[in-house]
Amino acid sequence: MARLTDDIGYLLKRGVAEIIVEDEMRELLRSGRRLRLKEGFDPSFPDIHLGHMVALRKLRQFQELGHQIVLIVADWTAQIGDPSGMSATRPMLSLEQVKANAETYMQQFFKLVDKKKTEIRWQSEWFGKFTLTDIIQLTSKFTVAQFLARDDFSKRYKEERPIALTELLYPLLQAYDSVAIQADVEFGGTDQKFNFLVGRELQAMVGQPPQQCFMVPLLLGTDGSQKMSKSLGNYIGVAEPPEEIYGKAMSIPDSLILQYLELLTDVPAKELAEFKKEFENKAFNPMTLKKRLAREIITQLYDQKAAAEAEGHFEKTVQRKEAPEEIAEVRSGELLQMIAEKGLAKSRSEAKRLIAQGAVDVDGKVATEAHMVVPKGSIIKIGKRGYIKST
Repeated sequence: MARLTDDIGYLLKRGVAEIIVEDEMRELLRSGRRLRLKEGFDPSFPDIHLGHMVALRKLRQFQELGHQIVLIVADWTAQIGDPSGMSATRPMLSLEQVKANAETYMQQFFKLVDKKKTEIRWQSEWFGKFTLTDIIQLTSKFTVAQFLARDDFSKRYKEERPIALTELLYPLLQAYDSVAIQADVEFGGTDQKFNFLVGRELQAMVGQPPQQCFMVPLLLGTDGSQKMSKSLGNYIGVAEPPEEIYGKAMSIPDSLILQYLELLTDVPAKELAEFKKEFENKAFNPMTLKKRLAREIITQLYDQKAAAEAEGHFEKTVQRKEAPEEIAEVRSGELLQMIAEKGLAKSRSEAKRLIAQGAVDVDGKVATEAHMVVPKGSIIKIGKRGYIKST
């Protein structure tokens, strides 16, 4: 019993922002019943970053105690997108795009969660059979006033900015997902609170036990100011090469170290408390803690060997400023084109900006001319971690 209590305490406290309703959640866990844990994802984009990892680690912890994860692929709503054009995060996709994104997403999802113990459900299983009558019946269960209580809707309404009817439908559709799979618990970030509560209410309306809403904190991005997001470029992707993950982890502001250690690793609470005390007394070494953080993350996503190799790569190329042993090769030509071609800049214009900022070296000398022709055999360094060799 003591072990169960300890497990429940850890599950419900570390890396948790809010649970609705916590007492009910505790009773469910004590009951010994195998819970159905809902995790939905929008396959509008294929990649997962460390911000998603916070909830996925929590899912894995529940899974290890014998509970059932139900992963919902929102393929039906992804094909609808946002016809109003108000949301850049809901582009209209073809079925082929949805399937491709979903496949990539799931490959990354199962780096953290046990695939063999996960039930995968596609939203189209139930919405593909929906009729106009079903939609009207679903919308009749809630009022416009209830939905305008949501923070972002309320703000836009007061500012007289448009709110598309499709946007009001999405929380309902997400809520119906919970009904369709009879979810006991739904997981996600604090920004999903309204949608989770709609699901809880809808389940009660149709005679199901209302789901528990399990919310984790929103992880700040590598800039230290806004939540981690691919669109903001402040992310660390779970499928990125170990060397890239390590380098990005080492570049985070010192203020994020403790948050990342708490939410993304299993570093014991006692150690975290010691780190916090050192932080407050300004007796800590940021480099040492960041290295620990980077190793912990990479070990979870890859293994200890990959973590050790990534650390060695960082120490050699960044700390000692030596070129790595293995360098990607690109045909000799215009510097600007070579950088863009190898994907070390998102575009030619970004490559040009990096050169103008003095962030590009050719054979150890800062490059000042974007259109220079790079001689064969030259080593080009872009930023702190990017290297290519001209052939």
